[in-house]
Amino acid sequence: MALLGLLPGHARVGGRAEFEGRDLLAMSEAELRTVRGNGIGTVFQDPMTSLNPVLTVGRQLTEGLLAHRKVPSRRAARERAAQLLADVGLPDPRGSLDRYPHELSGGMRQRVVIAIALAGDPRLLIADEATTALDVTVQAQILDLVARLQAEHGTGVVWITHDLGVVAGTADRVLVMYGGRCVEDGGVDDVFDAPAHPYTRGLLGSLPTLHDGPGETPDLVAIPGTPPPPTDLPAGCVFHPRCPVRGDERCATEQPPLVRVGGNGPVPHRAATFYGSRVQEVRP
Repeated sequence: MALLGLLPGHARVGGRAEFEGRDLLAMSEAELRTVRGNGIGTVFQDPMTSLNPVLTVGRQLTEGLLAHRKVPSRRAARERAAQLLADVGLPDPRGSLDRYPHELSGGMRQRVVIAIALAGDPRLLIADEATTALDVTVQAQILDLVARLQAEHGTGVVWITHDLGVVAGTADRVLVMYGGRCVEDGGVDDVFDAPAHPYTRGLLGSLPTLHDGPGETPDLVAIPGTPPPPTDLPAGCVFHPRCPVRGDERCATEQPPLVRVGGNGPVPHRAATFYGSRVQEVRP
């Protein structure tokens, strides 16, 4: 929401966020309107509340098509809306145009939300916890759907998720955030096979496993302490109060930069830690 200028006016937003060479955070409202939908489409977290309950599915789809001038008339907008619903695999796409959100299941609503996000032919799709509110079977269907649409349309996809299974199965590049800051990023294989930040290593260690073979432990790894409130982040390394390998006072006073720790592919593997050599002390 910060990237697309959708936060309330009193929100504090800083830094740079470039899309196709343009800084989104420096754009005027008029410029952002040309990016929303056309350049960047968004799938929000909860399909139950993402749709307007008093408008039909067709009305909500055609509204976006007409607003972005993707079609010349309402008739053409309705035809395009039906095609979009067919593209996302919604049963009876034409009949669904006249249905209200409460008449659809959670998985069907999420398909409608994805269709709306794709209505402007965006070059980038941001999926913000897009599978969190869905059961496991429907999650798999939505992940397959997004992967298919990405392959067909060449759309870039940014998944925002806490589900490491989704990350492992869909991502090419991973960026791990803690306290609003990037603590590690790199290719998905590099980050999962050789985590270089103690927070990432703790996250992976907290995943349950079905195997209990030689050298493995059935116990889950707990990260000590609690996350800091975003309005009161600690000085220095944002993770240092909970870090099991923190060193001297440097951790409490300096913010470590992202430095390269590996990565043989096109994406460098980087981590923000002063004591990367000691990360292996954290049980994965």
